[in-house]
Amino acid sequence: MSTFIAHDWQHPFVNIFKEFRLSEWQKASKEGDVSTYTDKTLNSIVFRIRGAGSCIRLPKNTHQSLGLTGRYLYVLFKPSPGKTFLIVLDVTAQDGCVVRISISNMFKEFKSTTTSLLFPPPEQPQVHWTCLMMDLQCTLATYLNQRYYSHLKNVKLCAWMSVKSLFTSDLQFNPGETPSALWTMSGDSVVYPCHAIVVSMKIDSNEQRFFIGHTDKVSALAFNGNTTLLASAQSGNYCVIRIWNYLKGNCMAMFRMHAHSVTTLSFSYSGGILCGVGKDSRGKTLVVVWNTAGVGRGGEVSMFAKTKMDVDIKTIKIANFDETRLVSCGHDSIRLWRVRKGTLRSCPINLGEYRPLDFTDVSFQEGDSPEQHIDDRLLCKSGHIFEIDYTRLVIRNVRWLFPVQREHECKCVLSPDPGIAINSLSVCSTFCATGSEDGFLRLWPLDFSGVFLEAEHEGPVSLVSVSSDSMRVLTATFTRNLGFLDVSSRGYSTLMRSHTGTVLGFSVDGVRRHLTTASADGSVRIWSMDSSHQLYDFVSEDKPCSVAFHPSEQIFSCGFSSGIVRVFDISCGKLLAEHNHHRGEVVGLVFSPDGDCMYSAASEGSLALYNSCDNDSHVIRVVCTGRAPDALTVSSNSRCLAFVGPSEYTITIADALSLEELLRLDVSILDSESTFLDSALKVCFSSASPEHLLVATSANKILWVSKVHKHWCSSLAVSEDRRFLVTAGHNAVKVWDYNMHLSLNSQMFIGHSQPINQVSFTPGQQGVISVGDAIFLWDFLAHPVDLLHTLRYYSPLNVCVSNENACLFKIFSFVKTAVTPQPGEAGVTLKAVIGYNGNGRGNLVWSPDQGLFAYSCGGVVVVENVNSGRQRHLQGHREEISCLAISNDAQMMASAAGKSANKSLICIWAIPSGACLSTISYHRGAVQSLAFSKDDRFLLSIGDFSDPTVAVWSSSTFQMLASESVLGPIHDAAFSPSVAHQLACVGSQGVYFGLFDSHGQDGHLSVSNLRVEVGDVELTALCYHSDSLLFSATNRGHLCAWDIKTQSCFMTWEADEGEIGVLLCRGNSLLTGSNTHWLRLWEVEAVRRMNGASVVLKREIMLDGTTVSAAFDHTMDMGIVGTTTGTLWYIDWLDTSSIRLVSGHKNKVNDLAFQTDESHFATCSEDGSLRVWSIPSNELVVQFQVLNQSCTCVCWGPFPSVQRARLAAGYGDGTLRVFRLATSEMERKLQPHRVAITAIQYSVNGDVILSGGKNGLIAVSRALDGSTIRVFRDHKGAAITTIQCVREQCKDFGLVGNELWLAASVDRRVSVWAADWFKCKCALLDWLTLAAPPYCQDDSPPPSLAAFCPTDPSLLIYTGYGIEKELIFYSLSKKRVPIIKKIALPHWATCFSLSSKSQLIALGSKERVLKLIKWTSGKFQDFSQHSDSLQTCRFSPSGTLLFSVAHNEILLWEVNGL
Repeated sequence: MSTFIAHDWQHPFVNIFKEFRLSEWQKASKEGDVSTYTDKTLNSIVFRIRGAGSCIRLPKNTHQSLGLTGRYLYVLFKPSPGKTFLIVLDVTAQDGCVVRISISNMFKEFKSTTTSLLFPPPEQPQVHWTCLMMDLQCTLATYLNQRYYSHLKNVKLCAWMSVKSLFTSDLQFNPGETPSALWTMSGDSVVYPCHAIVVSMKIDSNEQRFFIGHTDKVSALAFNGNTTLLASAQSGNYCVIRIWNYLKGNCMAMFRMHAHSVTTLSFSYSGGILCGVGKDSRGKTLVVVWNTAGVGRGGEVSMFAKTKMDVDIKTIKIANFDETRLVSCGHDSIRLWRVRKGTLRSCPINLGEYRPLDFTDVSFQEGDSPEQHIDDRLLCKSGHIFEIDYTRLVIRNVRWLFPVQREHECKCVLSPDPGIAINSLSVCSTFCATGSEDGFLRLWPLDFSGVFLEAEHEGPVSLVSVSSDSMRVLTATFTRNLGFLDVSSRGYSTLMRSHTGTVLGFSVDGVRRHLTTASADGSVRIWSMDSSHQLYDFVSEDKPCSVAFHPSEQIFSCGFSSGIVRVFDISCGKLLAEHNHHRGEVVGLVFSPDGDCMYSAASEGSLALYNSCDNDSHVIRVVCTGRAPDALTVSSNSRCLAFVGPSEYTITIADALSLEELLRLDVSILDSESTFLDSALKVCFSSASPEHLLVATSANKILWVSKVHKHWCSSLAVSEDRRFLVTAGHNAVKVWDYNMHLSLNSQMFIGHSQPINQVSFTPGQQGVISVGDAIFLWDFLAHPVDLLHTLRYYSPLNVCVSNENACLFKIFSFVKTAVTPQPGEAGVTLKAVIGYNGNGRGNLVWSPDQGLFAYSCGGVVVVENVNSGRQRHLQGHREEISCLAISNDAQMMASAAGKSANKSLICIWAIPSGACLSTISYHRGAVQSLAFSKDDRFLLSIGDFSDPTVAVWSSSTFQMLASESVLGPIHDAAFSPSVAHQLACVGSQGVYFGLFDSHGQDGHLSVSNLRVEVGDVELTALCYHSDSLLFSATNRGHLCAWDIKTQSCFMTWEADEGEIGVLLCRGNSLLTGSNTHWLRLWEVEAVRRMNGASVVLKREIMLDGTTVSAAFDHTMDMGIVGTTTGTLWYIDWLDTSSIRLVSGHKNKVNDLAFQTDESHFATCSEDGSLRVWSIPSNELVVQFQVLNQSCTCVCWGPFPSVQRARLAAGYGDGTLRVFRLATSEMERKLQPHRVAITAIQYSVNGDVILSGGKNGLIAVSRALDGSTIRVFRDHKGAAITTIQCVREQCKDFGLVGNELWLAASVDRRVSVWAADWFKCKCALLDWLTLAAPPYCQDDSPPPSLAAFCPTDPSLLIYTGYGIEKELIFYSLSKKRVPIIKKIALPHWATCFSLSSKSQLIALGSKERVLKLIKWTSGKFQDFSQHSDSLQTCRFSPSGTLLFSVAHNEILLWEVNGL
């Protein structure tokens, strides 16, 4: 057992009043009027201090010291009404200096000296009990020049207050209920509460179901064993427990607990017993057990037993082996319970020296009966894990857990952590999961020998739960985040995010369907209304109060409690302007509908007008107005501004451009049911009628709608079509018929458990947003007959992104309706594959004797003749290929791809003919490695981490002969070079030596596992040296030599600083490739003697990425190596040289463009690279690299000669760069945009460059000097997706110009222009706006794509998101009926291109299909060679070639025609 360090008596906390016996006044002193009384709220005795000279002083002697080292100080106190209070702390720093910290509502602002700090309270405490927490260490370090905290010397509580308790602790305790979340038995859904609603969410699709019925916060949840019954309890005075049929979602039973609050619930495995713990009205712990066996049959719930006690219980659980036995834990208490004959009895465990600990959670180790020595594992805040012998009622074992120390971490010497402060524990059959105060989820083996996996969170982890299949671990944090860790892939996914404080206001971006919210927690967050994901997070020390989105641009403003108004650009995450014209809290903020003006109102009565057309949003005028919060509204025509003021009884309507008063309305009506005058609270213009103004009053009325809520109306809004009015009052939302023509004029929606701060309609007017305690999206149907039962629930906008969690694998749905062409009838033929799949491993093979060279790119195996460079393509996979293997006679090749449907696909190819001999499947996950035996009779396949199995196949019959599962992931495998029935594997658990016996069509495989003692490492690669010697590599850069006969490791050495992923041995030469980019060649002849002789490094080469595959000749003189950057290198060790053979992009290819004479083409990528390739060799000519920027689009100038050839590229920072091919240099850099450039095009004569930005602005830059000569704002607010220029005399359209150009934006608008840039003339010819329903998917809507017909520029072809999936043919010359043709499509198009001959259109889709359509006849063909969704396709200018791009896969097709 562990012993406590010197200050362990202070852990986990010190109750100062109890420790110093305040009531006896021996170690403390009191002055003036200090007394005790029983507080009715807390139901306990508290101290009351009354008078300016009255105080409580700790310790009694000022020359003494409390000596309390706890980092956090907690004070539970209540200020006296209208009086001042003062809390004085004397804190000693490590240098011995004493610093006085004073907290009082007398202070209006923070002040500091070298020895004193004066703090006003963070929020002025109201007349109710308040818990004040101060981080003493952080306070000294922040405000006093990094001074380090030592201990708390004394405390003085003065003036007017009541105080209950005073604590110090090294732990940061979080007030409120602990978040509750549960797995379903299938592991595909989680269940969690959101205030008064219980939410069930599928983790794969984020689809949600809702259990609605509670009227207050849901404080506890519990499932029965097979998760068919769900129990939920709500907090508050009216504690109701509901039991639900989880599958159907209906409430089966409802009953009261007669407790003030319910803190925890536990269901028995069968669902026949339910236990609940809460507090009664006197603060005593109440434990109740119910009989729920008859609930499923419609029976009642009856009480088994009930007891009250003064013992603290944080968690109670029913034993899984006996429904009458329970275990509970809490502060200084572990108790075992038994239900027998209607009574509930308990027995405490003798804790001995561990009695002061705070026990937080309990979990049962798996077992069937108490006779099997079932262990009851408990944990406490100090980091101790207790194992309780249930049968003997004794502590069986105690472990003290400490955090894993990493090299880059420095343990704080100021506050040594005695252990991991653990909040939650979950145990499965293979590991234990813990969640702790330091924000870490840790996975431990059952013996707690060390952490094997951990994940850090933004705040303390409050809950962990392992799924029933042990593959995922659910976590919840005190910062209200919910997510899960996939144990096998080690990937973390966030399911839900939320504000930790009250949501004070919101604003909607109708163009992008974004929602911004401001919260009392100090954060402003931006969410996607379609995916419910958090997109951005802005955090400030100043509390945000109100927010407003710009109506068209990606700009929002935020008002703060300090009176400051800040304007942010979301696209670049930059602060545009900051204004401090207000002296009080900013309580109103709004943009005019046209976006030209912004208005802000403060609590002290000032109103400011800003010009929002400029970036700095300079202030135009500041006037004094009224006093009501959030009482600003602008008419739909942007002409009038209305607000409450100058008094609470008047409404002022002012000119929106000058703030000059136009009209003043008096709303002071004497209500017959009240003795007070009616006052105005909120105002709102009707969006459809600028003259129609609605006013919410203090008499619970809306002029001219009466009695809308039982309490005053806090917010209201009118729908754009003027059919509906939404109001918020107290905890309810009501949607009204605006004209009051229906018999049922309002619908009421209940889900909030606290008052609502703001409501509004969604951009499409099909839903309502309400914020307060959470963010709710309500969906209602507008048809009158459906006004009853029209609510469809959406959960609070939580879950991110992201971004923040890397996805290790991409999953796409493969289209099953693709129409593939018959042999010999294909409209296009695959000509070349450009690039190499750097995501694979071992996906490169080379036979130098036969001149055979093969590698994978996407789902295609490329077989290339080394001498001629000609390619053959083996096509049979629909997923990305992970690995390859070639037989020793080079007649057969195997390729494996990622999981498609249920299992991974392995294809066996005849190399001479390229025919697929067979396809085999066995592994449920991806295939990690393939290998042929020395005699080519057998094929070895290895499953990945999700299915770590070894399978042996017959290479003649393609039947599986044997398989064996192993413990832990396998990373590499190989057959013995001399004995066909011997093999070896390496993985996370060490080395596996295998023996395989075959008997006809059957076989037997046995493996033995050995570990190498070189630290906490995983073995990552292996290779045979001979039949008696094996080399293996680790993820820490070690190499190990094994004696196969004795199956022992006899030698290790450090060969690299990083993970070695490739090992290859030829003779006495050993090749290593690692993630440090080093390729090294070692001389290992001395190792054969097994005498510990040293190895010699012969050669080394630095490559451009991590080595993932390698193939060399028999002498190791020359070979080919593949890296993660998508490059294949030819390596010659004789002169230590490397030559690039195949080059591809590592990241997503954003755009591709042909040169006009088709001698070159260019590609640009997310990694900032712009590459130029030659045709027809497809070799890389030059690469231009811009660091830390994404190259988003590219185009060629109209000059075919090499000397004049130039290409322009747009980048994510808004810059435009022009490169000259002849010199391979950048010629010019421009910045026509402040946001990312999304489309770019030279004019037909090359005089200007047109570029479109993410904000919808189109800039025209002069090609000669780079100056911007014009900016088009017609598409402002929506990203430009397409720009195209064609040569055409415009006189037939009645305009002057020699070329036409078009621009399309994501909001389904297309503009067509006639231009003569030499004369600086450009005029709008036509404007298309396409209708579309709201986009409700999680991803972005399909892009808007438009192009001129190559043979007839007066014909425009468009496709994009709309009412139907279709191609639209639009005539610029036929104005009466401009749409002359439509072609239906099976999928939304993500890219398209038009051929200059054969009337062909190529389209790509997310379904990974390249579709070829002949637009004159409608005939089409589908090609499914890509393993990812397509983002680009381009016909060459002559129409003979076609490129298609999916992520970083580039396929070149030869066009045959349809």
